[in-house]
Amino acid sequence: MKFTSVTLACFFFVESSGVSAFTFSTPTQRQRSIPLPIVSSSRRTRSALHVSIGLGPDPNETSGKRSETLVAGVDYEVPNHDDYRLSRRSKLDQTCDEWFAGLLDETEDGVLGSLVTDARTVLTTPVPLVNDLENPDSSHDDWTPYVNTRLPWTPLVPAFGLEQFGLPVPRRNAETWRHFDVASMVAESYSSAVKHDHEAKVDKIELFREQLAVAGGWLDDNACEARLVYINGRFVPQLSKSNDVARNLDSTDGLSKQSVQYLSRLTDGFTDELASPVPNNDILETSYARLSRPNHNLGNATTQLAVNSQQGTACFAALNTIKTGAVAYVHAPKGYNHIVADEQGDENDEEGPTRPNLKPVLIVNAVTKSGDAADHAKGVACHPRTLIVAEESSLLSVVQSCVDLDDNSAHTPKLYNGYTQCFVHQKANVTHSYLEESGGIVTAGVERSDDEFVADETKPREIESRRKDLRDTHLEAIDVHIMGADAAYEGTIMSLGGSGRVRVALSVALLQPGAHAGVNGFSLAGGAQRVDIKTNIHHVAQGTTSRQVQKNMIGGRATGAFRGRIRVEQSAQQTESEQLSRTVLLSDKARAWAVPSLEIIADDVQCAHGATVSDLSEEELFYLRSRGMGQAMARNLLMYAFSGDVSDCVDPAVLGGFDGNAGLRQRVIRRLENLVPQGERAIKGEFQSI
Repeated sequence: MKFTSVTLACFFFVESSGVSAFTFSTPTQRQRSIPLPIVSSSRRTRSALHVSIGLGPDPNETSGKRSETLVAGVDYEVPNHDDYRLSRRSKLDQTCDEWFAGLLDETEDGVLGSLVTDARTVLTTPVPLVNDLENPDSSHDDWTPYVNTRLPWTPLVPAFGLEQFGLPVPRRNAETWRHFDVASMVAESYSSAVKHDHEAKVDKIELFREQLAVAGGWLDDNACEARLVYINGRFVPQLSKSNDVARNLDSTDGLSKQSVQYLSRLTDGFTDELASPVPNNDILETSYARLSRPNHNLGNATTQLAVNSQQGTACFAALNTIKTGAVAYVHAPKGYNHIVADEQGDENDEEGPTRPNLKPVLIVNAVTKSGDAADHAKGVACHPRTLIVAEESSLLSVVQSCVDLDDNSAHTPKLYNGYTQCFVHQKANVTHSYLEESGGIVTAGVERSDDEFVADETKPREIESRRKDLRDTHLEAIDVHIMGADAAYEGTIMSLGGSGRVRVALSVALLQPGAHAGVNGFSLAGGAQRVDIKTNIHHVAQGTTSRQVQKNMIGGRATGAFRGRIRVEQSAQQTESEQLSRTVLLSDKARAWAVPSLEIIADDVQCAHGATVSDLSEEELFYLRSRGMGQAMARNLLMYAFSGDVSDCVDPAVLGGFDGNAGLRQRVIRRLENLVPQGERAIKGEFQSI
């Protein structure tokens, strides 16, 4: 909803004898002049806002631009708005702009051809400074009183983050970046050039294969439908298994026009055309900005109202389009499915057939210590890109894995800027697992006081502060469009890595009747990490459903934030949506923010959301310890039980068993054991964590 800004401006000034006026402006009444008696004076008085009240403009005044529309007795001096474009930018804001400009250098562009030029044009073209004016015709379908009109003499300024670029860049005080460590991110330079030493990679193929198998970034040929392996954003064919369903793109040549259009799309509504027209009574909605018009639409994506509700991923999506060196392209044709026949179950079984077990498509994005940086004094950025298209009635399972590789090189700070797009057509079903396990392992025990240790070398906080992976930043934008009726998307995000700053943003748009979205998430933060999970479930069509469970576990001295937004448009009647966020704080020094939100414009819906924050239950710990468990084991068991229902949603091919050393379950257990809180809590309470 756009909130009306009502301003009453009164100015009393005297001029020559006669009658003058004061003016006021409201959103529904533009300017109204009210006569006032005037005391004689030979001196003309002006306001600090450059508004003159009198018989006309000062003949000696030559600077400034005059308003073309004048009210009787009033002369407005309209400022040059571009002179004020940077007026609200702080020193840190300027640093953010310089940091992002450094990432945009033109030394090396990506492989997407004309899309690179289009994205760069959008980024580098400043937004126009236009006043929000009310439609004068109250009988028009788009007429609304909810406008935010500036007074004619007030300088117009862009929304925060849009002072220099055409898409909002990070701002510490912006709503979407409020809980993220923007200052530390922009303090790192990720502008180093990338060296393409392919021969060195070929020599280490066997070593990398072994490391991928241990890190969880590997499935044998008979266990997956396809496997695409990327190291530092570059495709490695020697480790990959390509076919007609999954292949690498090093250009847009040979792609269908539809797929090129998919690749050109930006997030946060900056591509205004919806991925699929949405039926709304007798019309088809095609514009993102006009949904729920006239009184509840967000409007142009560059307005402050729209920016406040965005995830802040559009600028990084455009940056990815400009810089990506390869695209993992997964295309399931009409009716495609690759079900493992011997695991489908017997239809005559009393319990019924089990869920079909699909051979997954595995996409591995691995990063080395050096990141292939040409200059180790600077950081380096990689820009992995993934496009997933599921045609009508297809069944598809995709697993994305982000892991580390040790190439025996010196560590270089790295910016991982990933962008994943998924388009689901009619009656298609996509299962998507995103596993973020890069950035090493955080230091255990940082919640303990330094007074408990004698030497600095043994102090966990000192060790964690020197951990080089703290300088890394992991950003991922996942943009999903459910374009067909009765289509479904099941997404699971597990953020387990140790990078200093992690930010994963998932957006799902339900654009046709009967569409369903299931979103499961688990984030683990420890040491001195800052982890930020954002989700946006957008119900646009009638009769759509969504279910979301987000679990967060924060230990050490880490900070974790979850912001989940569900918006139900006016066209999305009969929507059913549920959202639940649960957070466990493992130590007294950890911090958490949980912000679930519902924006409902429709009036025939069933929606619910909730959030809980607690520590591990003392009662549950006492029960387990009374059965002979040690304190650490009891805590670890409760921690795994908390995460288990989310990890079980990951594709079974990578999940693995509880026994053995391979599989996601064992890796989760090892990371939880590393984060088990040490010592007693300063504040104890009777909380239920499971």
